[in-house]
Amino acid sequence: LTCRLPYKAIIHITWLLYSSIKSFVFFANFSDLTMGLLVFIGTITLCLVVSSAVLQRFEQAPKPDGSLSFLVVGDWGRKGAYNQSQVAFQMGVIGQKLDIDFVISTGDNFYSNGLTGTDDPAFDDSFTNIYTASSLQKQWYSVLGNHDYRGNVEAQLSPVLTNLDKRWLCLRSFIVNAEVVEFFFVDTTPFVEKYITDPGDHVYDWRGVWPRKQYISNLLKEVDLALQESNAKWKIVVGHHTIRSAGQHGDTDELVKQLLPILEANNIDLYINGHDHCLQHISSLDSGIQFLTSGGGSKAWRGVVKWWKPEEMKLYYDGQGFISVQVNETEIELNR
Repeated sequence: LTCRLPYKAIIHITWLLYSSIKSFVFFANFSDLTMGLLVFIGTITLCLVVSSAVLQRFEQAPKPDGSLSFLVVGDWGRKGAYNQSQVAFQMGVIGQKLDIDFVISTGDNFYSNGLTGTDDPAFDDSFTNIYTASSLQKQWYSVLGNHDYRGNVEAQLSPVLTNLDKRWLCLRSFIVNAEVVEFFFVDTTPFVEKYITDPGDHVYDWRGVWPRKQYISNLLKEVDLALQESNAKWKIVVGHHTIRSAGQHGDTDELVKQLLPILEANNIDLYINGHDHCLQHISSLDSGIQFLTSGGGSKAWRGVVKWWKPEEMKLYYDGQGFISVQVNETEIELNR
């Protein structure tokens, strides 16, 4: 079953430049939306049923008119340093103006090596005591970044943190259904080979991931099936690592080879990531997918910008900031 509806999106990125707010507006034609049928695959041998786990699903109520407003921030957890506090302040201002429904974190939630445990004071120092504006006292949906994997991963996933701050929700991969749009959060760190083969002095917490190849295989199948099943008008996938980026890290080859074909086959509208400490928009001419980077939550100004096709590169900003998003039945608008 295919339903196609072309739409125009207005992208208006907000960033922090010293003490002032700047903005940049551009227009883009997003890809058509394709909705697929759910295919259920199971194997029964004797009396044993073998199947992969289903991604956990959460329901996010939209506004009475069916619309949504939210913020996206990534690479932020530095106990207020590197302008994290200033970014948080401006998030509060824009959050109130838009009456946001929730916040998305694209990972690297706690630098430099995640959390040591559920009692790590960094949780308060980098999260609870930083994002204090009344408009930010909404649900936070978070994925893990590579720096989070250098600490106690289970701590960030623990409901103990939710008991400490009810806003916090972090899982490896999950789905948020908000009626008009469905979000698919994907755990991208295990895909990256260098974290396994050449970790340097870093120690990664791979509990829950081994055997890695099976973990990745199951995850890709689950994401593919979930995207096929989705009847939402808009499909947005969120991960920490880049797929397309002109920033310091550039494209993540493993995601280009393994995840991108699934996203293209299911005609998703947006892929949102962090990892590169910048704000960026690349409009793919091949698939129509819009690649948005929001990784400017604290330390930025890397000064590394790779060449990119001018017709695809709509925006690159090397400094701190965040993205704000408004969604309704006919368009996705990102503004401040």
